[in-house]
Amino acid sequence: MYAASREASSRSREALRAALTGSETVAATTGSELFAVVAVLDDQRSLRVALADVSVPGSVRAELSERIFGGQVSAATQAVLTTAVAQNWSRTRDLVDTLVLLGQEALLESAADGGRLDAVEDELFRLGRIIADNPQLEQALSDQGKPTSARRELIERLLNGKAEPITTALAEQAVARQRTNNIGVAFGALSDLAAARRDQIVAHVHAAVELTGPQKEKLSASLQRIYGKAVTVHVQVDPTLLSGVVVRVGDDVIDGSATGRLEKLRRALS
Repeated sequence: MYAASREASSRSREALRAALTGSETVAATTGSELFAVVAVLDDQRSLRVALADVSVPGSVRAELSERIFGGQVSAATQAVLTTAVAQNWSRTRDLVDTLVLLGQEALLESAADGGRLDAVEDELFRLGRIIADNPQLEQALSDQGKPTSARRELIERLLNGKAEPITTALAEQAVARQRTNNIGVAFGALSDLAAARRDQIVAHVHAAVELTGPQKEKLSASLQRIYGKAVTVHVQVDPTLLSGVVVRVGDDVIDGSATGRLEKLRRALS
């Protein structure tokens, strides 16, 4: 985002924090309603352009949002929306993307208030891995030729009775707005967002074999000493590594695999 949108996003997030009252129900309602607003804006280009038009005073844009959505959403959601559209955005897309992010954060807040955030984070990560390991499923969920409703129904059938309602809501919205063929990345980002909500960072670990519980705990403790905060370890088995692990934390990569060591040797000898 450019500077204007970063500032607008920050103010919108402040409005969300003020609107949420610590109630699981209020947070869940706000998240769901923000997703519904996004669906309307995705379908109506003229409306989303009007709500982000910097040539029009922010107060006028705020009034427009109240005329369109007032009475259709809760007071908390309207407060967030009014603040967001009154800001000056560098691009229309930044407004809509921020509303998506605020909806996600509200739903994760609801999960935290209900003591279910750990479960939601784990389910999102596992869902991303299931999709990444199943090319046909990934293609079906990413197929832009299919109606959005069909992709949402597919993910709902996949998760029905097997996941938290908030996990399902986040997954359906991610599938509905998917614009690339790599839907697994979207679920990874959601899992990372959930970890950040718990004030933790995520270590994405590729291992030659499945790690045991004690091995995961030891790795997490070692990374916590390095980064100075709690670390959630997400493991993906990759037999091509031969042995060892490759750990990615943000932009940092720690390659302790046999393949990585062989590659370093190859470069040294070339």
